[in-house]
This record gives sequence, C-alpha cells and structure tokens, in this order.
Amino acid sequence: MSFRIDSKSTVTVCLVLVLQAARMAAAQEHQHQHGEQARESVFSARDASGTSWLPEPAPMYAGHGRHAGWDLMWHGNVFFQFINESAEEHRGAHQTGSINWAMGMARRPVGTGRVGVRTMISLEPWTIRGCGYPVLLATGESCDGDTIHDRQHPHDLFMELALEYERPIRGGVRWFAYGGPAGEPALGPVAFPHRVSALANPIAPIAHHWLDATHITFGVVTTGVRGARWSVEASSFNGREPDENRTNIDLAALDSYSVRVSVAPRPSTVLQVSAGRLNDAEREAGLPPNDVTRVTASASHHRALSDSTLWASTVAWGVNREPIATTHALLVESALSVRDRHVGFMRVEAVGKPAHDLHIHESTGVFVVGKIQAGYARYLPPSRGLQIGMGGSLAGSLVPPALAPRYSGRVAPGVAVFLTLRPAAHAM
Repeated sequence: MSFRIDSKSTVTVCLVLVLQAARMAAAQEHQHQHGEQARESVFSARDASGTSWLPEPAPMYAGHGRHAGWDLMWHGNVFFQFINESAEEHRGAHQTGSINWAMGMARRPVGTGRVGVRTMISLEPWTIRGCGYPVLLATGESCDGDTIHDRQHPHDLFMELALEYERPIRGGVRWFAYGGPAGEPALGPVAFPHRVSALANPIAPIAHHWLDATHITFGVVTTGVRGARWSVEASSFNGREPDENRTNIDLAALDSYSVRVSVAPRPSTVLQVSAGRLNDAEREAGLPPNDVTRVTASASHHRALSDSTLWASTVAWGVNREPIATTHALLVESALSVRDRHVGFMRVEAVGKPAHDLHIHESTGVFVVGKIQAGYARYLPPSRGLQIGMGGSLAGSLVPPALAPRYSGRVAPGVAVFLTLRPAAHAM
C-alpha cells in the first residue's frame, strides 16, 4: 500500500489546522485569562531556530542591547576543533578546523504588534576544508559532483536572512509570520546548533537529515497562530538542498510544504510533531532529484536540579519516505551544566541509512547504524560577556556485520578535542 502527499492537499490541511486551532484557542485563552492581560517579553528563553520553541527554564547564552527603539540580541558559538574518526582509508579521516555560527536579532513594537529582523552567518565555507569535517556515518548533500558520506558538510555563509511579525488576535492568542531568502520552515525539532542539550557538542548528529536538515533553507514563508502553551504553523519553502558553493543563496520555487504543532504542557517541556513534503530534496549524481516526505516528533525537557545546575534533554524521531525506501532515525541527547562552568554531554543515535547514502553501491538495501558519543567541556568564568571553554569527546560508530570491513570492525572509534567561545549566560 502506498500514498502520496500532493501540494494542494498539503496546503489545504495546513490552512484547516491553522484556522481550527485559532478558533479553538481563542475561545480557550479568552476564558482562561479572566480579563488578565498577558505580557510577553521582547526576547524569550523559548525563542529558538526559525519559529521553533525551547523549554523556558534555562539561561540564554546571548548579548543584549538597545538602539534607536530596537531591542537587540546576538548569539553565537565558535569551536576550534581537532577530530579523528578511525576507519578504513576512504572513510576515516582527521581534520583541524573551526565549526562556528553567529546570529543577530532586532525587534521593536509597531502598532499593536511587533516586527523583527534576523540574520545568522557561518564562516565554515573557509574554516572547514574539503567536503566537510569527519563524522563517520553522517550523510547528506553533495560535493565534488557526488553525495557526501562519512563527513558533515560545512554550513553556508548565510544561514538566516529573515523578517518576522507578530500581533495579538484575541486575549492571549497571537498571529505571526516569518520569512525571507534564508531561514527555517516549520519542520522538525529545534535545530541542533540551538538545542541546549547540544550546545557544548561541536559535532552534528548522524540523524540530522531525518530531523532538522531544513534549518538552512533558501526561500521560506511561515505563518501560524500561538498561545501561551501551544503553536500551530505552516510553511511554504524551497526544499532543495544547498549546493556545494557555500557562499551564495540558492533561491528556487517555494514548492515544498510543511505543518508543525508545538505544545508546552509545562514551562520545562516542549513537544512537537511536524510533517512536510520536500520537492526535489535529495540529489544523486546522474539521477534526477528525489522528493521526500518527512515526519518528525520530539520532546525537549529542561530540569533545574538546583539554582546553578541544569539538565537539558531531547528525544527525537524522524522518518523519510523516498522513492527508494522509507527510513527512520532516533536520537537521544542530554547535557548537564553545573554553574555554567562544567558541562557533560552525551548523544545516542540509531538510523536506517540507504546503501547509496553510505556509498555501498552494490546494494539497494537499508543498513541500521548507530553512534554513541560522550564528552565534557570546562568553561572559564565570564569576561566581558564572553566565556572561553575547552573540552573533548569520545565516540563509537556502530555498523552491522556487512559493513564491518569498510569501517575496520563493527565499532569504529572517534575522538575530538576543542576550544570554544560563546556569550555568557543571561537569565530571562
């Protein structure tokens, strides 16, 4: 039995969900407020990548300011890392480089609403050599005329160039819109560079292209409604992967669609479920691009163990339905931060990777692979709004017997050491 989600039905479902949620939520919020006017801060600890949500009880690692009526905020994370992933000659590698990103946001009131400008850039086109940094079992995107495997591709120079607008509808219900030439559609959990459970970890998950790979999308428009504890949104966007020229903006038709529902049953927890149809998303050398239907679900939880200790965790599942196969991915990651000085982190993943993704060209099957990573980062006391840290991690890439000869055994080890620089924590 097979199915296909077409563009017209996807848009219809998105609009029905948004309008129905607005009607129901407006009534519920009006009853719940009892005339009390809720006030939302200009920048919230819940703000994450694109229009996604984080749990609230956590410090925000950012700088703040105000200029000419605009409230300003900047984020960033810079690593200087050495990574060694051990496997047979054409898969394992070692590399020294810098994984990095920086983000700026500006917001101000306009009438009864609020307007904002967002930008995010990375210097990885110059600080990551070749087709990416070594990550065994990572797959996705293309380089040198072929698909990338056992490497994590560099981020593009322009990760986000977007505008946002939000205004109240009734009671605590608000309508919002977001979009621009570079941004993130309403699809998947918070992107890994922004998750508190992954902030101290420089290495991307191997499940990235099943969960949050659309966090850099060249052309996106999102609209939705939200209340204090829920959000319903829909996007039209360019679902094609960026090309290997990491310094340009690869605009194309906004012919991919997605919808996402997020719920915060309590301030410490955010649940999301989303689905999207990505047109011409996956590329393979010599073949036309594949369409991908992606569905994701995730739960993020921040628990304050004391005034100075935070435990942040994320569990996420994703499925990609492509013409060649339907594959699943599961990610569990967690980080424990003590006084913003000591951070221990871990990640466990299991992913069904099509043989062609891993460059196993003699097979058409799907291989279930996994990765386990654990690490520690030690940060120095903040100085002038910044924190310097140093750390490292150990990893094991797990493969089935059929792949053992290509990875020098069923468990391929990896090690990373790094220096890091980030803004100091700011309590919201």
